[in-house]
Amino acid sequence: MTQSAPQFATSSASPGKAKAATAFRLRKHADYQRVYKASRKQFAKQMSYFFMLRTGLGADGTPLRDTDANTPRVGLTVGKVMGKAVDRNRIKRRMREAVRRNLATLDAPVDVILHPRRSVIDLDFALLDREVATVFRAIRKAIWKQQTEGLTPIATDCSDLKP
Repeated sequence: MTQSAPQFATSSASPGKAKAATAFRLRKHADYQRVYKASRKQFAKQMSYFFMLRTGLGADGTPLRDTDANTPRVGLTVGKVMGKAVDRNRIKRRMREAVRRNLATLDAPVDVILHPRRSVIDLDFALLDREVATVFRAIRKAIWKQQTEGLTPIATDCSDLKP
């Protein structure tokens, strides 16, 4: 049973669809900083990544704006050390497409930041797609582990329950 990934809008799409395309992206500097502070750097073969399970509330206790409480958001960082603007933009386009194809893997409200390595520009797209899928599965597994460890223990025998 596979889920289809949310469709990102193209330049010829209507303005309403373009908003839906950006709903799955981290855009604000504060969102990036929140993820960096709340997580540790994780490593994959072709990229490093950060992730944080997102609650519906911000640091001050107010609801987060412009976010769907149940959708994952992904941000990319490609610094100047990765090459000239043409190379950086090509890396980002390839990464966005790989993320779009694998976004359905993330079924929790999680914020993810991906830092690709320079080798991504020459990497076969099938390998890049597989790498992003592997990262998203690792994130899903880690979130599941965090959620199960955070649950309170349930009484298994009825002797300690009072009427």
